Amino acid sequence: MAKMEVKTSLLDNMIGVGDMVLLEPLNEETFINNLKKRFDHNEIYTYIGSVVISVNPYRSLPIYSPEKVEDYRNRNFYELSPHIFALSDEAYRSLRDQDKDQCILITGESGAGKTEASKLVMSYVAAVCGKGAEVNQVKEQLLQSNPVLEAFGNAKTVRNDNSSRFGKYMDIEFDFKGDPLGGVISNYLLEKSRVVKQPRGERNFHVFYQLLSGASEELLNKLKLERDFSRYNYLSLDSARVNGIDDAANFRTVRNAMQIVGFMDHEAESVLEVVAAVLKLGNIEFKPESRVNGLDESKIKDKNELKEICELTGIDQSVLERAFSFRTVEAKQEKVSTTLNVAQAYYARDALAKNLYSRLFSWLVNRINESIKAQTKVRKKVMGVLDIYGFEIFEDNSFEQFIINYCNEKLQQIFIELTLKEEQEEYIREDIEWTHIEYFNNAIICDLIENNTNGILAMLDEECLRPGTVTDETFLEKLNQVCATHQHFESRMSKCSRFLNDTSLPHSCFRIQHYAGKVLYQVEGFVDKNNDLLYRDLSQAMWKASHTLIKSLFPEGNPAKINLKRPPTAGSQFKASVATLMKNLQTKNPNYIRCIKPNDKKAAHIFNESLVCHQIRYLGLLENVRVRRAGYAFRQAYEPCLERYKMLCKQTWPHWKGPARSGVEVLFNELEIPVEEYSFGRSKIFIRNPRTLFKLEDLRKQRLEDLATLIQKIYRGWKCRTHFLLMKKSQIVIAAWFRRFAQQKKYQQTKSSALVIQSYIRGWKARKILRELKHQKRCKEAATTIAAYWHGTQVRREYRKFFRANAGKKIYEFTLQRIIQKYFLEMKNKMPSLSPIDKNWPSRPYLFLDSTHKELKRIFHLWRCKKYRDQFTDQQKLIYEEKLEASELFKDKKALYPSSVGQPFQGAYLEINKNPKYKKLKDAIEEKIIIAEVVNKINRANGKSTSRIFLLTNNNLLLADQKSGQIKSEVPLVDVTKVSMSSQNDGFFAVHLKEGSEAASKGDFLFSSDHLIEMATKLYRTTLSQTKQKLSIEISDEFLVQFRQDKVCVKFIQGNQKNGSVPTCKRKNNRLLEVAVP
Repeated sequence: MAKMEVKTSLLDNMIGVGDMVLLEPLNEETFINNLKKRFDHNEIYTYIGSVVISVNPYRSLPIYSPEKVEDYRNRNFYELSPHIFALSDEAYRSLRDQDKDQCILITGESGAGKTEASKLVMSYVAAVCGKGAEVNQVKEQLLQSNPVLEAFGNAKTVRNDNSSRFGKYMDIEFDFKGDPLGGVISNYLLEKSRVVKQPRGERNFHVFYQLLSGASEELLNKLKLERDFSRYNYLSLDSARVNGIDDAANFRTVRNAMQIVGFMDHEAESVLEVVAAVLKLGNIEFKPESRVNGLDESKIKDKNELKEICELTGIDQSVLERAFSFRTVEAKQEKVSTTLNVAQAYYARDALAKNLYSRLFSWLVNRINESIKAQTKVRKKVMGVLDIYGFEIFEDNSFEQFIINYCNEKLQQIFIELTLKEEQEEYIREDIEWTHIEYFNNAIICDLIENNTNGILAMLDEECLRPGTVTDETFLEKLNQVCATHQHFESRMSKCSRFLNDTSLPHSCFRIQHYAGKVLYQVEGFVDKNNDLLYRDLSQAMWKASHTLIKSLFPEGNPAKINLKRPPTAGSQFKASVATLMKNLQTKNPNYIRCIKPNDKKAAHIFNESLVCHQIRYLGLLENVRVRRAGYAFRQAYEPCLERYKMLCKQTWPHWKGPARSGVEVLFNELEIPVEEYSFGRSKIFIRNPRTLFKLEDLRKQRLEDLATLIQKIYRGWKCRTHFLLMKKSQIVIAAWFRRFAQQKKYQQTKSSALVIQSYIRGWKARKILRELKHQKRCKEAATTIAAYWHGTQVRREYRKFFRANAGKKIYEFTLQRIIQKYFLEMKNKMPSLSPIDKNWPSRPYLFLDSTHKELKRIFHLWRCKKYRDQFTDQQKLIYEEKLEASELFKDKKALYPSSVGQPFQGAYLEINKNPKYKKLKDAIEEKIIIAEVVNKINRANGKSTSRIFLLTNNNLLLADQKSGQIKSEVPLVDVTKVSMSSQNDGFFAVHLKEGSEAASKGDFLFSSDHLIEMATKLYRTTLSQTKQKLSIEISDEFLVQFRQDKVCVKFIQGNQKNGSVPTCKRKNNRLLEVAVP
């Protein structure tokens, strides 16, 4: 919507009737039609006085935005369209401003949207209450408790994908400012039978599927679980996957919510371990085994599952195995142990699974209460939100439906009582005469169920406690005896039954006439479900667990606290819980939300009238409307009433200068409304019949139309006058400007015409003079041209013979010039790249240009080489000069040379300036170091090698110890006479010294290096630079070296090496040193 519609009353732009109290005529058909009409226009909320009817749309609607929250904040209940936010705001303001404790009762059948309604109420209250870090934390914890409870207490049913299978009542506590302090949650009747068995088309509780879908592989392995749903007997497979539900994402949401609520990591892990144990309990199967005494005994088929459960829970395997096979019965000082057959063992297994899960759920609720409870002890205001199962009528109704419907009977009873009480209090407060209202009191039905003497629950408990054989059939027989004459009880054998001989009423059933209709209950399972019996052996086995949480769930298993008293039955426990709930609700101001499911398909835009009719009946909505309008159908405060209808009376329009009540009295007298149709209260006007209100609305609508016409008339007159005056003023301005423009245009035209005439006359005169001058010039040029042609003719006659003799030479020279010009132009477009190694050159077009073509190629190559050299830095030039020098010295002479071409000459391989190890050596050398490399110095005596640092400076050759850095030898370059090496692929070379020099006292040096080519080249260039003499480089496989006084022949031979490709040196005798090269 481009612009939000502004409404000041419930009655504005109403679709159907927003408040059912105003429905006329009132019957079931008009009630349903009104709901359908509003539902089709996306109006899902309708009022019955202060009660909100909510129809589940089964889709998202844009009516819960933050803007909507602000619209309904601090507004009167009837001021805007019906909305759940209006009821939430009314309850919150009453609690905050009037210090009245509130409760919001949300009822309806499964799938009607009760859970969503409770979430919306809590989210609205969280949005409008105070802000602050602590307040926000409390609000977040209250809101995040929902995902945790939904995971463990909700399940997919045929009617609802997220059906609450427990009743929840939350008390939210506020301080005097209206800021939330905390909360307390109470849970009622978890449907624990769902743990072990689910109807077709339904699922177990959400948490089982969330755990298997969303847990990591590491967590599943720790819990000894597998991701496949089909591995677990407790999980129904026909509805394991539900469209629109992402179990993995929901699992992450639940883990996050548990963290926000305040669960410690070890507590969350313990909860998941209990869930895993429940899942695995369903996989334990039993087989019969005969004993010597002839009795059947049950044995576990596969003990692997039992072993894993014991590892998870910390229970001794033998203890749990015995608990599944034997039952111990204690009576005073005697103990009797009996074996369990297969059926009893399965019963014990399922009972343990149900009790384990239900107690875990109760523990979760208590743990959440510990986290969200108010920390301060100041006086608190309380708002309760009750989200509880609605009235249930299925094809097969059992103990659970009986208990649920009993709870709804009590809620209906308190609803009628509180509604009548509220009406009566308002009448008394407004000083209006109270008239007695006839209504159906369902107290007789509640008494039939809960009477302590002959109520159905009391008889069920009595039957469960009775010694002897107790079955569902004996319980039904007792009902037939005690309740036979009750007008709301029917069975096949009851005296008041109209179907005494009707075989359509089965023997194992009884029927109760509830306020919402008749319900047929199957008596099968009543006794067992009411007993809710867990064998003491299993309780004691659970108490012996080392798992802290499981042990705390079974305090009755402690041998030191054995209580032989029978535990209370499920029915009596629920009856006490309902009584506590009713007592709690009666202390608070009630607010009601009645949820309705429009169809069974969970689909949007479908309104099943028969289904809605059924819900309207059992919710007692028509009864509620009749109670509400039994006295006065509509009431409104004087101020808003006068503000809304004051335009209907000349005396009150447009402003009334007196009390609002007096204005309303004048208004109603002026309209001649019958006195019996309304009454004046202290602060409100009460209207008896909706027709009177609709008459007022019709008159108001007509008057608004008249006023709108009047306003439009005055506005249009003002607009037309204003427009006329503006047009008149504009016309004067336009006329003045037009006259000015017309005179300017006329002057410009006259001026331009004069200029055109002048230019034409001047042009004619100029053209006349030009023609005369041109004629004279043409005559002179014609005479000159005739003379020239004549002279030319004479000359050509005289020299014709000379022109023909030189024509061939001229043509040849011209042709040759054109060919050369074309050649150079083509060469320009076919030039090769500037790379010196590019051998390409365009082909020669003509033979006579051969020498020119070759010369051009040579000149171009020299030019591009120069261009390439010009790009070099000084450092690159030096490297290339060294490489060129090495090529001249060793190319095609030394086999090692080709492998050195691609290696850059670095020189300083040891980085003496940076290495602190050689600081002493660096300080001893003042000259620039050209080469710093580790070489192997060959021992003159035995041919073995020793590592030395070879240093070459500008003037000296030095040898230093590699470890200590101490200089061993220093040889001036002037004393180096020759370098000898082999022609093979080795790194040996000899440095010959000048005879008689000081450095030559021990003889020549023989080295081995991996950088022979580089060292020899740099030594050659440095010696040449310093001594101006070329150093002799001898390349031979045999050469002589001077070792002290002896000359030794160094001979290089081919041989197989033990250490791979490394050359070896060996002293053969005093005159021969052999180097074996691979």
